[in-house]
Amino acid sequence: MSILSGFRDKSFLDKITILNDIATSRDSGELEGLLELFNNPLGDTSVDYMVVTALNGVLSSDEKSVVERLDSGNAKLKTLCIRLSGEFGFSSSVPKLVKMAEAENDPDMLFEELTALSRIGDPAALSVFRDNLDNGEDLIRALCIEMVGELGDEDSISELKRIVELNNSDENYEVCDLTTWKAVEALAAIGSDEAMAFIVENLHHRNPTVRRVVTDSLVETGEKALSYLEKVFAEDANPDDMILAANVIGFIREKAGLDILMDALDKGYVNDANVKYAVYEALGRIGTMKGVIRLMDGLEDDDELIMIAAVTGLDKLLNQGVVKKLSEVIGAGGSRAGKIIRAIVTARALNIFESLYEEDKLGRFIMNAVVASKDSEVHEAFRIKLQEIGGDNAAKDIARLPEAEQDINRRALAADDSKSMLALYRSILTGSGFEPSVAENGQQAYDFVEQGTDFDIIITDMNMPVMDGMELVSKLRNTPGFEDTPIIMVTTESETSQQSLAAKTGVTAFITKPFSPEQLRNKIAEYIS
Repeated sequence: MSILSGFRDKSFLDKITILNDIATSRDSGELEGLLELFNNPLGDTSVDYMVVTALNGVLSSDEKSVVERLDSGNAKLKTLCIRLSGEFGFSSSVPKLVKMAEAENDPDMLFEELTALSRIGDPAALSVFRDNLDNGEDLIRALCIEMVGELGDEDSISELKRIVELNNSDENYEVCDLTTWKAVEALAAIGSDEAMAFIVENLHHRNPTVRRVVTDSLVETGEKALSYLEKVFAEDANPDDMILAANVIGFIREKAGLDILMDALDKGYVNDANVKYAVYEALGRIGTMKGVIRLMDGLEDDDELIMIAAVTGLDKLLNQGVVKKLSEVIGAGGSRAGKIIRAIVTARALNIFESLYEEDKLGRFIMNAVVASKDSEVHEAFRIKLQEIGGDNAAKDIARLPEAEQDINRRALAADDSKSMLALYRSILTGSGFEPSVAENGQQAYDFVEQGTDFDIIITDMNMPVMDGMELVSKLRNTPGFEDTPIIMVTTESETSQQSLAAKTGVTAFITKPFSPEQLRNKIAEYIS
């Protein structure tokens, strides 16, 4: 006899206990009784919920019964079986679900059917995903775009490319919709020559969010993407494309990427200051001894930012040859020695500092620059390193370091995915009397805001991973208290359309790389006295 016999007349506690037992045991012998209760609810929310739970439990181990009821006249039971087919990967349901989706007119039911098919992931459903790439419902389109990518459907590439290109038109480039985002990711998942070449061609898509998705997709693709990125570097290449390609290569962190960057330097493709900076920072990120010679070349550059990038990379790859070269250059004195010392302090290159500290004159030169810095974090970092070094000289130098100022009442926020840029911002801002907070992407920057920190001025890069500068500005302008906060966007962008879009988003002013510390200080002074 079924334990559901006389169920409607039992007490509440008995009903819950019985249903819980069925859900646990998954006894298929109770299926008909559960279906009767499901089709004719008791009207008690708690009991009716437990009926669904028990029915889920029984059907989850009975694929045949689920598939048989996919075309049930009861809409609730039909939906339940569709969801169970997907949740438990019932492959025998695929032919019926495909036929249902092909004939479906209800967008909600179509989404249920396609979702179930996507969870099963059977290539037999590919045709129905492909047919709905131009569906009028964005969620359905996005799901189908994702699935043709996951299933590696090269026949869908032309449609995916069309979606991305459409979002790059004059009418549409200001907003990145969900389907464009998914189309880029799908192309990366397909990974054919045509798909990868197209993604790289769109490194500098006019929409900054699409650029971020392109960058993230290429980084996730990894070493396979390098051969396509290599083609970006050429004599007449767009500097913005080369900057973004160098950034991606640096984030991929493969030795093969180092060869691409060094080849570009050797062939004279890297003449633009911003491209050169991006290449040197990428060399430091990849971090192989083969790149040390190139990073050493950066010490000869007059651009302060390139020198900071070179010092940052060398600090991670320190060897006796590097120490000897630094000792010679700094020991010779002059303006270049001063720039290198400032770069060591700004970048907090503590390994280099430790290697040079025991050379009395060099250690004294660097310590003078550390003491002169207005950045309390610089003081603290070198204080800790001096404590590790130990000895009488270190103790004396620790005593020279100023204590952190307590009366700074102006705060600044800087966001950039470059550690060298963040180091430079800290140096400039502390020297201008600000207490800086720095972030490696827009999300980290906005976290400071969500924690209740107020800022007098904000500096942000345009292109960053996780959250780009445009999205950060948009969120800030919709945050109470930040409607009128001055926001300076730092960019290498050559297209006026990008600055126009940023201005619409809420950017107050722009400064274009390369710039000197004095230029940024002057720009800040336009808005903060």
